[in-house]
Amino acid sequence: MTLRASLLREVLNPTVSVGRRVELCCELAQDFENKGEYEEARELLSGLWPEMGQRPEVAGLEQDTAAEVLLRAGVLTGWLGSHHQITDPQEKAKNLISESITIFAARKYPRKIAEAQTELAWCYWRTGDYNEALDCLKLALAQLPHDNDLRAKTVLRMAVVDHFAGRSREALTMLTDYAALFEKINNDTLKGCYRQTLADALVKLWDAGGPRDYLDQSLLEYAAASYHFEQAEHRNYLANAENNLGFLLYKVNHCEQAHQHLDSARRIFARLKDRESAAQVDETRARVFLKEKRDVEAEKLARSSVRVLEHSERHALLAESLTTHATALARLGQYGAALTTFRRALDLTQRIGSQVRAAEVALAVFQEMGDRLAVVEDQLPITGRKLIEEVRALEHKLIKHALESTEGSITYAARNLGMSYQALTYMLETRHKDLLPERSPSRRRPRKR
Repeated sequence: MTLRASLLREVLNPTVSVGRRVELCCELAQDFENKGEYEEARELLSGLWPEMGQRPEVAGLEQDTAAEVLLRAGVLTGWLGSHHQITDPQEKAKNLISESITIFAARKYPRKIAEAQTELAWCYWRTGDYNEALDCLKLALAQLPHDNDLRAKTVLRMAVVDHFAGRSREALTMLTDYAALFEKINNDTLKGCYRQTLADALVKLWDAGGPRDYLDQSLLEYAAASYHFEQAEHRNYLANAENNLGFLLYKVNHCEQAHQHLDSARRIFARLKDRESAAQVDETRARVFLKEKRDVEAEKLARSSVRVLEHSERHALLAESLTTHATALARLGQYGAALTTFRRALDLTQRIGSQVRAAEVALAVFQEMGDRLAVVEDQLPITGRKLIEEVRALEHKLIKHALESTEGSITYAARNLGMSYQALTYMLETRHKDLLPERSPSRRRPRKR
């Protein structure tokens, strides 16, 4: 008998007390969560939590049970709040989870505190508050000295946050250091997430000039991730793996194969009624269209993705969709609209504190608009500092820091910034000549005899 069947059987037992039935419903809800079946999990708690966005009715319950109900409600609000059009869903989720932490702390349950902190971190991650997310995860990890699924989940989420914050090398280091932990656990969902996050980091580093081996390894890791998600029957994560594989195939110019995997991901998200994740797939496909020079289709799809994500709190995803939409507009010659959209993307990345992603937007602005940037800005009624000035100031700051941290190596500075050696050299020689003395002297390679 499976865990789910066993719990359901006990829930339906008429002799079970009210408090025990609530505990069982929480256990069962968490089992549904672990499969990505969030609506089903919410339905199990509907007796105590009839309306999402409101605090569950926990009066009369034992403190331990009340804290568990609050935690489960907070987790589900974080996952489903935007879909149910709840105002500020992540803030509501954080409030519920924080209340559960207060109770667990009073009861001195370090493992439950750590579990709740891990879920609190995920709320911060969704809104792009990466430093706050990492703080929560570090606190959680400190309370989990023994290897288990929760420790693995905490490590994994730290790597995800690092990756999204533009620190893919740190993410790769963490995942490599904890490889033995993920080999030891028997949780297919966590094993799949480990493989997928490892592949994501490898792709990012390969794209920034890393070795070809990273690309080959990432393909194997994505395949392994899909296998584990299929074993776990986690459709949501399987769709994410398909989207990421489609993205990688687009990067290596296999556009037809990319579309096939994106079709698969889109179908799954449509069946799950997950509009935000479907919008992320649409943004990936828009990039493929741009590579295929199908600019009109790319603009339409990227615009649709932006429209959905604007009503969510997924700020990092929205910034990516805005950048893709602006790129499509620029290629269609709609420079004024492109400039406005690029500005929105840059403002958003700076607001969430992702300096590396802000640099990526800045690079995209110059790649797509180039000499037209200053001309278009002069034609538009833009108040305050012009985008070209903001972009150049941001570039200067990031390049200076990258050169200092790599002791003047342009090769490694370019990798840290997520751009090519040629792109960084061009910026130094044209827009930031004052930084040329910061670079280390070129070394002449010995001539072969």
